[in-house]
Amino acid sequence: MVKGIAASSGIAIGRAFVLPSWNWDLNEENISVNDFAKEFERLYEGIQISKHEISNIKKEFNEVIGSEESKIFDVHLAILDDPVFMDEIQGIIKRQYKVAEVAVKEAMDHFTNMFDLLDDEYMRERALDIKDVGNRLLKHLLGTPEVTLPQDNQPFILVAKELSPSQLAHLNPSHVEGILTMAGGKTSHSAIMARALGIPSVLGLEGKIETTIETGDFIVLDGDEGSVYVNPNEEIVQAYNLKKQTWLEKQKSLQKIINVPATTMDGKEIQLDININSQNDVDFALSYDSSGVGLFRSEYLYMDRDQFPSEEEQLKAYKNVVKKLGSKPIIIRTLDIGGDKQLDYVTFPEEDNPFLGYRAIRFLLDQKDIFKTQLKAILRASAMGNVKIMYPMISSVEEIRKANSILEQAKEELLEKGYDFNPNIEIGIMIEVPGAVAIADLLAQEVDFFSIGTNDLIQYVLAVDRMNEHIADFYEPFHPAVIRMLKQTVDAAKANNIDISVCGEMAGDFNATPIFIGLGVHKLSMSSQSILQVKERVLSIYETECKQMIDDILLCKTSEEITELVKRMNDKTNSNVSY
Repeated sequence: MVKGIAASSGIAIGRAFVLPSWNWDLNEENISVNDFAKEFERLYEGIQISKHEISNIKKEFNEVIGSEESKIFDVHLAILDDPVFMDEIQGIIKRQYKVAEVAVKEAMDHFTNMFDLLDDEYMRERALDIKDVGNRLLKHLLGTPEVTLPQDNQPFILVAKELSPSQLAHLNPSHVEGILTMAGGKTSHSAIMARALGIPSVLGLEGKIETTIETGDFIVLDGDEGSVYVNPNEEIVQAYNLKKQTWLEKQKSLQKIINVPATTMDGKEIQLDININSQNDVDFALSYDSSGVGLFRSEYLYMDRDQFPSEEEQLKAYKNVVKKLGSKPIIIRTLDIGGDKQLDYVTFPEEDNPFLGYRAIRFLLDQKDIFKTQLKAILRASAMGNVKIMYPMISSVEEIRKANSILEQAKEELLEKGYDFNPNIEIGIMIEVPGAVAIADLLAQEVDFFSIGTNDLIQYVLAVDRMNEHIADFYEPFHPAVIRMLKQTVDAAKANNIDISVCGEMAGDFNATPIFIGLGVHKLSMSSQSILQVKERVLSIYETECKQMIDDILLCKTSEEITELVKRMNDKTNSNVSY
């Protein structure tokens, strides 16, 4: 058994099909100057065919997994239009007298090698996008057919060194039991697509597995724990068959509690909200009977376009969400770009560590007009429903006051134009950096609510890049330092009588639910896939017992001790499930 990165939930059991690595037989002979025009024409034709293919794939995937996930292919289209990439290819043809396919291969290798050397997981994942586009172009230039997948309709576990979105696009999800790759992380596009398609997936096995997996090997894959067994004994297979059956039955039984209020055994009501990326995701929130939207990631409105959205464009999107929610609350996080989220039409400065750089509220306070345009759109939407504003990555009182000053300017401009809005709209901040936790008592005096972003908070507190598979074991949500940071934030919010919620991945981890309830957090916001499991945990818990558990946790010295306490609590509460 080996442990990789758990990328997509579920159990997969079956035979492996190993996807061959890309190998090309290239013509290295030099050409003459007279052949340049011919090679440029071949290159242009290959680009157009590739664009047409990618556009069709995007359209097909848009119908299957939704518009947000299918935007992955917009990145591929952008690469084919990128002047730097194309200039490099054309330059190799002219400088080295090479045929188009050799030029494409050399340019692809140049950029992927450069990105692979960067100490940034996001950029390393984007190297795979360049490789994907380059190999698609090579396929057309060389007339190479697609890799033939198994034709017997028997489900298989796809194994690859790395898996590109284009390769995944040609798979029939009903035939793929699971996905296993040697490279990749949770931010890779293939991981995102696997989750969207509901295919169990484990990534990042490079250097961890001693044997070479071959087509036909029997694989057991646990997408929740990141465990992979190669040719296991019958006892392990039977155990995982039972675990898979239990998992499937569990998913079915959870449907029974969709409309059941999320209330603990001793009567404490817990508000379960959903995180959304676009107006299209609201239907999920409503279908799972969530209390509202605890995080609307507005940055997705700014992507897949060539300029900033106008006030009217943003207003239309916000209005559509608010109307669907009715009286249910929605928290709109202002534009959170930088780090791993870039916009094609914004040039960010070169930074050694963009996650600690020019991003989120720092960008907005520097680009006041962009910030004010968004605030005006949100304010106008607040006239139609229960809308709240949240600022990302706050680390000081000064930032809140500067942001609120711009908000007041936006209000004045709307009043001059006669637009309606809620003048008392609630303002909150993301607590996601240690500095904010340290002065949480001061920040709480400036705002109406806190929302803890556990993803960034954990990685900043523990100095662990959460996307780096090499140190994934150090990313520990149940670390004593993390629990103490959570408690300090909650205590500051309660002392100042403001609302407190959690909207990071930890909120959707049902194992952590007793911790939050014990700390006094009664609002959790998560992905739609997590809400029923969390609700089930809430229904089986006594708030009084959770509070007692927190007292015990605060005496723990290690993550292992805390994990054991949480496990004991969850084992106990499992017996309380009676729906």
